[in-house]
Amino acid sequence: MTQFTDLKLDPKVLKAIAEAGYTTPTPIQAQAIPHALEGRDVLGIAQTGTGKTASFVLPLITRLGRGRARARMPRSLVLAPTRELAAQVAENFDIYAKHTRLTKALLIGGVAFGEQDKLIDRGVDVLIATPGRLLDHFERGKLLLTGVEVMVVDEADRMLDMGFIPDIERIFGLTPFTRQTFFYSATMAPEIERVTNTFLSNPARIEIARQATASENITQELIELPATRRDGAAKLKREALRAIIETEGDTLENAIVFCNRKVDVDILSKSLSKHKLDAAPIHGDLDQSVRTRTLEKFRAGELRLLIASDVAARGLDVPSVSHVFNYDLPSHPEDYVHRIGRTGRAGRSGKAISLMVPADQKHLEQIEQLLQRPLPRGVAPGLDLPSTPAAPKSSEGDADSTQERPKRSARSHKVKKDTPAPEVAATPQGQEGKSDQAKPATAPRSKPTKERDTTRRDGRDKRDAVVGMGDHVPDFLMREFRVA
Repeated sequence: MTQFTDLKLDPKVLKAIAEAGYTTPTPIQAQAIPHALEGRDVLGIAQTGTGKTASFVLPLITRLGRGRARARMPRSLVLAPTRELAAQVAENFDIYAKHTRLTKALLIGGVAFGEQDKLIDRGVDVLIATPGRLLDHFERGKLLLTGVEVMVVDEADRMLDMGFIPDIERIFGLTPFTRQTFFYSATMAPEIERVTNTFLSNPARIEIARQATASENITQELIELPATRRDGAAKLKREALRAIIETEGDTLENAIVFCNRKVDVDILSKSLSKHKLDAAPIHGDLDQSVRTRTLEKFRAGELRLLIASDVAARGLDVPSVSHVFNYDLPSHPEDYVHRIGRTGRAGRSGKAISLMVPADQKHLEQIEQLLQRPLPRGVAPGLDLPSTPAAPKSSEGDADSTQERPKRSARSHKVKKDTPAPEVAATPQGQEGKSDQAKPATAPRSKPTKERDTTRRDGRDKRDAVVGMGDHVPDFLMREFRVA
């Protein structure tokens, strides 16, 4: 079996690896690092949680061991789709480069430009950034990319989902043609393959597992909830989630709960907290300091439930996550694999439970088609759910309204029944406009009382007036028009 000592890494890097407690590389590390040290481009395709970050950080540190950074000209560039993933790459660099003199800078949104400018001005060996913030610095004239020796694109399929591919192509154009490129993705969409064919030169293609497969260490389960009114589906899902959390008991050390919408993240987090469950939200609309603090608490074991949008679905390395819940089934089947990949990492076992309502049937079919097998079904504990979907019961107010509608309908049918069919007489040619020869059928009217005056000022019956006009019918409407 291959050991890290067999990979010709810098002795200082090997020392840091040993202090971190690792001796055996993962399959993608064992295959990618030798090609990277030879100077070849690397195209890595592997499911999440396989150690992709270390597979490019370790050879990057080894290659940059010789040389010196210049002001505003970083020697290497690592691009990540989200702030959290970029921060995680920076943490890995700190762990493995602690015995070297290499410097780094982290360029992400939500942080003031001033501190980042100071780091760039001093010169950095490794620049870790999100695409948007990197281009902001470049357009301000604070950064030059002509000195980049190694460029890394991490989670490229997530970049595609977030619309970063045009930015990635622009950044590639700002770097030297002679650079070495590491390109990592869990899936290979046609757009991503086009980018790799354009910007990578004869890359070593490393594919560890079938594209978009789930780890065998993860126990998957799907709980189907009955049909209900739209406003009741969310309440039913919250009740089911609380019941599952209670049933899992002490086996649930911590968990990430994924929602599709940011507003649902906030609502669910408040609901769980109200029921005395330790939960906190994380999504893109929160301030960066709040997101960082929440994630640190979750990693430290001070937070049990992390309620997240897909900002936490990819790349975040929290090895001890015992459970993942899909409060909503994702609309993209690949996201399902990335979500449940937050558990069962580094050889550990994990459990992924998904909630589904009938409206999610299309998403379920896409997920099962991607996995090439059906998800095992389960039952929500502690809930008295009907075996077949039942029609929603109307409230008391709804019942009253449903009684009124038949009454109106019956009244209208009665009117039609009691109203005699009008006698239509043949109208002489040219006399179609005369109102006294053929009058349209009118709705029946109640018998006028003696006190009721039914005669208009012009001699006509008020009951024959144009509806909505009253006594103020314009004179031209009462005229007859004939063709000369």
